[in-house]
Amino acid sequence: MEKNKYIRFDWAMKRMLRDKANYAVLEGLLTTLFKEKIVINRLLESESNQEDEFDKYNRVDILAENSKGELFIIEVQNNDEYAYFQRMLFGVSKLVTEYINRGEGYQNIKKIYSVNIVYFDLGQGKDYLYHGKTEFLGVNTGEVLNLSPFQRQKFNVDVVSELYPEYYILKVNDFHDNPTTPLEEWIYYLSTGDIRSDSTAAGLNEARKKLELAMMSKEELSAYYRHLDNTVILKDNIYTSRGEGMLEGRAMGRKEGMREGMREGIKKGRKEGRKEGLEEGMKKAQVQIVKKLKSAGSNVEFIAEVTGMTNDEIENI
Repeated sequence: MEKNKYIRFDWAMKRMLRDKANYAVLEGLLTTLFKEKIVINRLLESESNQEDEFDKYNRVDILAENSKGELFIIEVQNNDEYAYFQRMLFGVSKLVTEYINRGEGYQNIKKIYSVNIVYFDLGQGKDYLYHGKTEFLGVNTGEVLNLSPFQRQKFNVDVVSELYPEYYILKVNDFHDNPTTPLEEWIYYLSTGDIRSDSTAAGLNEARKKLELAMMSKEELSAYYRHLDNTVILKDNIYTSRGEGMLEGRAMGRKEGMREGMREGIKKGRKEGRKEGLEEGMKKAQVQIVKKLKSAGSNVEFIAEVTGMTNDEIENI
């Protein structure tokens, strides 16, 4: 079976899948994930899509609305971000307020699903799919707080959690098996960039037709390969800086601990030394990342997105 015939999903999200003619690919992913037919009515623009100096990482890759008026955030994250859980919360919270008009009742708040495809080790867990929702549990009884019959009829939902945003995290790098379910077929494509010939999951057949590398122009292909190179460079530098920072932090911690000459001093010194070493190591690595991305032909906007630096900082390196 020929490998890497297809465009990686993260690139397709930014270039191809915004075209209405290609909605079927996204609809297939959502249909497979939610186990019900999802039809995208339209793609939306959000304030969260707007990048500025102080809100650089609150980026929504794709924001879609279905025929029910429900919103779907579909976001891909390649580089390690330790505060990504809070980023998910912030992005959803902004949408809650953006998509309700002033003076409207709270019952008009839209249902939001946040689908996060992450290519790094987020948190600690062995599964490749996680689902988060809001429930209220009795402190003394452990029972789930339910809606009243009137509320169920009024809001057309059965449980409280259906009124709140829900989060899905697909940790695609943690899937290493042969796919046996439609969702695993999608995870396999997201992880490897390859679509198996025996895959039958919704949307993947459309992806075969729409996302072949052979369909790209020479200029598009060149930009795509630069993107792949930049992703590899970014990950390599992050791992390198993390290792260097930890080594430097341990060394500084040992030195500080020896000066104190006491167990508590050693403990404190190691903790502070690791922190200082990691910060210094990450700062140095960030400069190296910018230099390598510049030499690879990346534009300032892309570099700013993956590093969190301002345009002025990047241009001065």
